[in-house]
Amino acid sequence: IHTSTATVAVLPEAKEVDILLKPEELRIEVSRAGGPGGQGVNTTDSAVQVLHIPTGTIVRCQDGRSQIKNKERALSILRARLLERKQREEAEKYSAQRRGQIGTGGREEKIRTYNFPQNRVTDHRIGLTLYDLDRVMDGDLGEMINALQAADVKERLGGVVEGAATSAP
Repeated sequence: IHTSTATVAVLPEAKEVDILLKPEELRIEVSRAGGPGGQGVNTTDSAVQVLHIPTGTIVRCQDGRSQIKNKERALSILRARLLERKQREEAEKYSAQRRGQIGTGGREEKIRTYNFPQNRVTDHRIGLTLYDLDRVMDGDLGEMINALQAADVKERLGGVVEGAATSAP
């Protein structure tokens, strides 16, 4: 049996976001409600407009006859819009992280090959081949981890040496 490439993405679990509205980030204006509404519509300032200064989001509410209820409703709508915006930003960030980890999923991006008929595991990033697949599958990864750590140190030191060589007079 031969299987092709499998991709795995390891990402943090999404957290619930709570939207807190700070009074200093809000500009609340009241005005007279427009439209039909009887005798009291043009005599009371019941319409409420809330501006969230950091995002420029504006919500206007003139549904009810009470300024207090309209303000509560406007703030509720504003919270919902800000939450939706935050969730959209988080989803875009999450999607970008996922794309960065998974790549194209093509065979050219393979990291490791497990060949059961040959009892072999090969890590293609560092060119390490071990002929004891059963031990690796049982969780004995010490030899592979040590080789990966050594390759990481070598790569980091190579970057430092290259940086020093380019800055030398």
